Amino acid sequence: MNPRRSPTQRTGDAAESIAFDYLLARGLQPVARNVASKVGEIDLIMRDGDELVFVEVRARSRSDFGGAAASVGPVKQLRLRRAAQRWLTGRYGDRWPACRFDVCALQGREIDWIRGAF
Repeated sequence: MNPRRSPTQRTGDAAESIAFDYLLARGLQPVARNVASKVGEIDLIMRDGDELVFVEVRARSRSDFGGAAASVGPVKQLRLRRAAQRWLTGRYGDRWPACRFDVCALQGREIDWIRGAF
């Protein structure tokens, strides 16, 4: 891990690695990680059969304020959609494959994989 990253960023990096391994173990294939654009960042892009999966990873140590999954609100969802649109257009032009948005919410040692979260 990069020592210049904040403790929060290092926690996020660790959570992304845990989620990545979790999804690999369940048969998803990696496409890309940490895809950044002007409109937002996509934590993981995976393939589940013929479907592309854009994964937002969230980690919380406590369930205050609804926990990790609840932190992916409407504004974050819009940013993720826009980032995915930009990535899809750059990669596939106007012929996009089927895709969905999942959330991997890590709360302590628990992982909640929400398929088709939004």
